[in-house]
This record gives sequence, C-alpha cells and structure tokens, in this order.
Amino acid sequence: MEKRPDPDELLKRANAEEQAAKRGKLKIFLGYAAGVGKTYAMLEAAHQRKVQGIDIVVGYVETHKRVETEELVDGLEVLPRKLVEYRGVSLPEMDVDVVIKRRPSIVLVDEFAHTNASGSRHPKRYLDVEEILDAGIDVYTTLNVQHLESLNDIVAQVTGVIVKETVPDRVLDEASEIEVIDLPPDELLARLNEGKVYLPEQASRAIDKFFRKGNLTALREMSLRRAAERVDNQMRSYMQTRSISGPWAAGERLVVCISPSPLAEKLIRTTRRLADELNAEWYAVYVEIASKPEIKPANRDRIGRTLQLAEELGAKQSLTIAGSSIQEAVLDFAHKNNITKVVVGKPLKPRWQEIWSGSIVDQLIYASGDIDVYVISARVELNKPVVPTEWQLHRPLWRYFLGLVLVAISTSFGLLIRGNLEPVNLVMLYLASTVVAAVYLGRGPSLLTAVAGVLAYDFFLIPPYLTFAVSDTQYIITFAALLVVSLVISSLTVRVREQAGAAIQREKQTAALYDLSKDLTSAADLLQVANIIISQIRRAFGRDVAIFLPDHQQLQIFASSPNYQPDENELAVAAWAYEHDQPAGRGTDTLPAAALRCHPLKTSNGMVGVLGVHSKDQANFLSPEQRLTLAAFANQAALALERANLSEQARQAELLRATESLQTALLNSISHDLRTPLVSITGALSSLDEDSGLLNDAARRALIENARAEADRLNRLVGNLLNMTRIESGAIKLKLESEDIQDVIGTTLEQLGQRIADHKVQVHVPVDFPLVPMDFTLMAQVLVNILENAVKYSPVNSIIDVSAELLDETARIRVADRGVGIPPEDLSRVFDKFYRVQRPENVSGTGLGLSISKGIIGAHHGTIQATNRDGGGTIIDIELPLEKKG
Repeated sequence: MEKRPDPDELLKRANAEEQAAKRGKLKIFLGYAAGVGKTYAMLEAAHQRKVQGIDIVVGYVETHKRVETEELVDGLEVLPRKLVEYRGVSLPEMDVDVVIKRRPSIVLVDEFAHTNASGSRHPKRYLDVEEILDAGIDVYTTLNVQHLESLNDIVAQVTGVIVKETVPDRVLDEASEIEVIDLPPDELLARLNEGKVYLPEQASRAIDKFFRKGNLTALREMSLRRAAERVDNQMRSYMQTRSISGPWAAGERLVVCISPSPLAEKLIRTTRRLADELNAEWYAVYVEIASKPEIKPANRDRIGRTLQLAEELGAKQSLTIAGSSIQEAVLDFAHKNNITKVVVGKPLKPRWQEIWSGSIVDQLIYASGDIDVYVISARVELNKPVVPTEWQLHRPLWRYFLGLVLVAISTSFGLLIRGNLEPVNLVMLYLASTVVAAVYLGRGPSLLTAVAGVLAYDFFLIPPYLTFAVSDTQYIITFAALLVVSLVISSLTVRVREQAGAAIQREKQTAALYDLSKDLTSAADLLQVANIIISQIRRAFGRDVAIFLPDHQQLQIFASSPNYQPDENELAVAAWAYEHDQPAGRGTDTLPAAALRCHPLKTSNGMVGVLGVHSKDQANFLSPEQRLTLAAFANQAALALERANLSEQARQAELLRATESLQTALLNSISHDLRTPLVSITGALSSLDEDSGLLNDAARRALIENARAEADRLNRLVGNLLNMTRIESGAIKLKLESEDIQDVIGTTLEQLGQRIADHKVQVHVPVDFPLVPMDFTLMAQVLVNILENAVKYSPVNSIIDVSAELLDETARIRVADRGVGIPPEDLSRVFDKFYRVQRPENVSGTGLGLSISKGIIGAHHGTIQATNRDGGGTIIDIELPLEKKG
C-alpha cells in the first residue's frame, strides 16, 4: 500500500516555501582556506549572470591586490562603500542602505564572516547580508569552513589557532545553494609560495602558523564533510516530505547541560554537530539549584552568553530550569520533552572530590533509564580563563582587615574574663566573630576570621600564653573542633546570605512584573497604559524609557520618560526594530553603538510598537537576567497596548453603531413628519393645477393657506434639524445682547400665530424686570418649541401661563400648562434627542424641540428642567445668568 505524504510536513514545507519566496536567495562559495579561489569563482559566476542579462552589482569584494581578481571586478558595477570612523581612521565597509536602495537582482558580498568596524549598523557582515536578503535581494558570498561556529573548537584543536570571526551554522543551513571551491593542499601551498595568496612576508608567517599541509588537509575534509551533510539533509527532507521510504531515524532529541565553565561552549558546539548527524532537535539547559543559586555576576553573564550561543547555533530552546538537584531537574526536563540523549561534560575536578561530593555524571547515568548519556571530554587548552572559584579574594580588601579586627576584639574580651571562665568556654567568642564576619563581610573574610581565631585562641588564651606551644594535648582536639565548626558555620552562613540575596532579587523581579500587570489591568486608555509601562520599567531598571507606536504606517514617539526625548538616530533604531521584528541598539547585534536598546512589541496579531530603554551610563549594560526580565516586561507591554488599541477600536465601533442607530432613529422619527406636509403641499398644488377651473376664490384661498401652513411646518422641522446639527458640532455662536424678556415673549407669540389660537396664554412679567443677556433669535426659538409642546399636550381652551421672576443671580422664565403632564420616570429624559413620551393619543413630532432648547440654554450657561404641576400639567423652568459669561 502506497504511503501518503504527511499533511503536517506538507503544510510546514508550504509555509517555509512561502516565506522563502519573499526573501532573497543566498549562495555561498565555501572553501577551506584563503587562496582556494572562492572570490575568483564568485566573480566568474557574476560575469556569467551578467551575460544572461541579470542585474548584478558588487556590494563588497576584497581583491587583496591579486591581479587576476581585480581584472574580474572590472566590468561589474561597484557600489560605493561606507566610511566608518574608528579611532581616527576611516574604515571602508559595505553600505547596506545603498544596496537596498539600488535593489539589484544579485549583489556580491565577499568575506561573509567579516567583523564590521565599531559604529556600523551590525557588528558582523553576515547580519548585513541577512538584512539584504530580507529586502528580497539575492546574495553571492564567500566563506571558509573554519568560520562556522560549531567547528570552532575542532579548528582550534587541529590548527592551534582560535578563529574569532565566526558565523552561526544556521546561515549555512538556510542558504539556497552551496558551491564548494576545492583545491588540493599542495597546489594551495604552491600558490602561497608564489605570492598569489598573501604578500611574501605575510606568506611566510602564514605557512609557519596555519598553512601547514596537515592543517589544510584536515580543513579540506571538514569543508567536504559539511557540504556532504547538507546534501544528505536535503535528500532526507525531500524523501520525507514525499513519503519515500527510507531508513529514517526514530526522531532523536538531545539536551545539553551547561555550567558557568568556559568549556560549556565546547559542549554546545559538540551537541550541534551531533544533532546534525542525527538530524535531531536539541535543547540547551542550565540547572539552577534552589539551595545554591549562582549569584556571581561573571558566572551569570557566562551562562547567558552560552545559552545565547546555543540559540545562534540552532537550539530549539535554551533556558534555565530550577530543581533541587541537577540530575533530577535534567531527567525531569528530558521526560517532559521526549529527550532521547543527554549530553554532559566530563568532570574536571579531581577524583577524590567526586568521591567526597558525588559525581553528577554518575548520578545521571544511574538514573537515566532508557535515555542515553553522552559524556564529552573537556581539556583546558583553548587559553580560556577557568571559572572563578569560591575561594578567590573578595573586594575590597578592607573586609579582611575588619575580620582580623573582630578576632582582636574577641581576644581582648577573652583576656579580660579568662580568669573567671574555663578556656574551653572562651571558644564561643571566636565562633561569634566568625558568624558576624560571614553575615556582614562575606566568605573570604569569614574564613580568614575562623583561622585567625583558632591561632589567637591558642596564642593568647591557652597556657602557656604568648606561644603556640600547648601544655595539655587535649587542647589540640579543641583547636581542631573550633576550626572545623568555624569553617562550617562560615560556609553555611555565607550560603544562607547568598541564597537570601538571590531570593530577594527574584522577589523584586516578580514583584515588578506583578505591579506592572496589576496597574495595567486598571488602565483605561492608550496614554495611561504607556505611562504605566514607562513608570514601572524606569523604576525596575533605573533607565529612561520611550514607547514608539505606528501612525499611518510610520513609527512615531508616543510617550517617553520625563526629561528624555529620543533623537532622530534613536528613532531610526526603533524603526529598524519595528520593520525587522528584531531587537536593535545597545547590547544587540544591530546598531550596538546606539545608546537606546529597542525591543519590538509583538503579539499573536502582529506588531504593536517598539519599547526603547535608554541608559545614561554608557558603561552600564543589562545583565542576562535583566534582559530576560525586560523581555517579560515587553511581552506584558505589548499585550496591554494591544488591549488598549482593541478597546479604542471597540469604542469607535460602538460610536459608529450609535451613529447608525441615531441615523435610523432620525429617519424613523422625521419620515412621517416630512411626508405629511409634503403630501398636503403636493395635494394643494395639484388641485390648483388640475382643477383650477372648478375652484372658486374661497377654495383657492383655502388651498393656498393650507399649503403655506404646511410649508411653514416643514420649514420649522428642517430648521430644528439644522439647529440640532449646529449644537452637536459646536458650531452654534451666540450674539449676546441685553434684551427685554417681554419683547422675547411677544415675538414668540407672534411667530406661533394661529397655532395657539385655541389656547389662552397669560403673560406675567414685572414692569421693572431687568434686561437679560441673551441671543434674542435663539431664545425666541426656545420659547416657540416649549409653547408648541404645551399646545400639543394641553386641552383646547386651556390656559398656558408664561411668567418671569428674579432669583439670586439668575432670571427664571416659566412656562406652565394644564396638559396631561409627564410620567415621573420620563422627566429626566424628555430633553434627549428623539425621545418622546409614549402616549395612547397619536401626537406628531420629532422629539427634537426640547433637546434643541436644552442645547441653546446650555450655550447661554443656563439650565432648563421639567416638573409636574400641582393639579395637573407640566412646568418648564429656564434660568439664565444676569451677567454675561464666556
């Protein structure tokens, strides 16, 4: 039965191909030493592509003054280089911006592993190449096999030379094509002697140090093996995705255990090579023992660099795990992650120490069960510093002097009381001084205090005095016990002190994250979220903070710490981090000379912005632990900013929904009121047009008056809509003049005309009533709206009272009717737009009159309210200030 391809593998391959299609293709000309012809072969390939009509340029090619290489450069477009100032010298480097702006189909970049001059955007040229590839430009480059990071220790072992310029192996794995440039070692040596590789004086030194035939043969084998491994991996991947049967491995997974030792780097490289051979995933872990945390900054930095090296070499995950013992933590991790092989280093300590304290390797092997344990030898021969021991001198040295002072104080007190106590009891004085030294001075001073205490006890307090001779041999046991107990107390006290310090540090980090999360949950808007993030990070790290957010597809400064404003260069660093979704700036591989460290803020829905951390002290770098904590802060910040953005989008959506609802209500409310007068007007005009010969003068006059009345009604309705629009947009402007209330009421009644003919309006305004500042026209409109409502909801021939009276600093106008009144629950809503009290009787209206009146009164800095009248009816009170405001 034919086996179908694995759908997951097909999907994974399809996603990878989709990503690769957007990225430029990388071709590496791989050699084993300088002079084999990598650059020459790359230039020949470039000329072939140019003949084929492909746009190809030289980004950076180093000819080393070789005539044949310089001749091949001729005829190709060479892009200008960028000069970088370093210690007063201008160093030429490839200009990445020029390459991307030129956008050729292919660019030539020599010396892939080159280290850029300080001040460049990236510290390594391979990072420049990756940025060019991300821009969709193909790259041809050259590389020697000794520059691969995973082979660094093997190359050093074979050649005796430590290669400092290295590239992670993943760049070779991700290359679209590799062309091995091979040359027999004898021919290479001949070229070297002829001066075709280096200048004569350089060639002689190279032959003595590096270009020995044995070295070249070994390097040649490495390059051919590495290329063969890549071809084998490609064939295996091809067959697996197409379900072609083969002798596949059963899915190996490796984990390598590291320590603060510099030799941990060798374990990482060895595990990488082993994983390549087995085609396996691999992890790197450091186990932090809860009872003995690593608190030395140098060791913690080394652990962080080693874990970072593992990530660069392709580890699926590199992390710190906690446990009560190393073997338990490692095996627990192995079982949870389906690990099949554990890689550890061969112990460096003497055998007697292993017997005394136990061997971690032996414990792993005995407890591993079905998991294989690989023990890698580690020889100290790479000229690397050995991990600092716990016994090195503490700084400053005055702490040791204070330890001796404690011994002197204990001795002085012992001399005072030795006549009253047995000498054995005086031992407690020195034990106390040892404890004090361990708590306040550290490990080294406490050990010195313990030893000095034993000597002082013998010299000053044990007869014969002032000599180290002992009259009673039983005191030898006392001395030994005192020394052992003092050393044990010293070690245990210092360990507790260190553990307490580490616990306090972890508690501070946890508390900082908790405070950030707690504060962010109560943040209401984007600016508040940003200010909380800035405040918390500034308090936790003692650095200035800036938050950059996209605005119309361009990154802008949104918020920053007080008295700190990022400049244009720092904004460019943030923009690079945002565009490439990678950390940039201080302490990273991109623009490391910048003072600002930028973290992209990304969630599952995409990029949110960039978090920038600025240090005023250029010598103060973040520790690995601080970088991890800052990454956690950045994740929290990204989620909070996304939540604020989503909240704002939801608010806008709700506003849009409310607007649409308002529009619907408006149409529903005015459709009938617009249609009714239009029908009446149309009917009257149609009758006048079609039946004019049949109508007498009285009928014509009645139709015309009806049409005019309905037109006036339509005009008032449209006027109300326009006034409502002006009020909501804030476009209403008052023409305040001191006006007579009696005149306003009279004008209102005149405008109402026949509409109040069936009601009796009684006006009560004192003769000496003062003038009130108001907009005459708008105030008349307010009274028209209120009286219209009174007419609509009052019985025919009922009385409507309009009165005015003075209060403390306001004038009150009251309109009171004897209508049906307003239900108490609706009194506070009658001034809302389109709101109408639900009544059995059908009364036309839009529900805008009182709302417009409230807006106009509000513009006058006055108030309007509705109450029910005793005995039935409604009272509308308007209060206006007697003095102009605003």
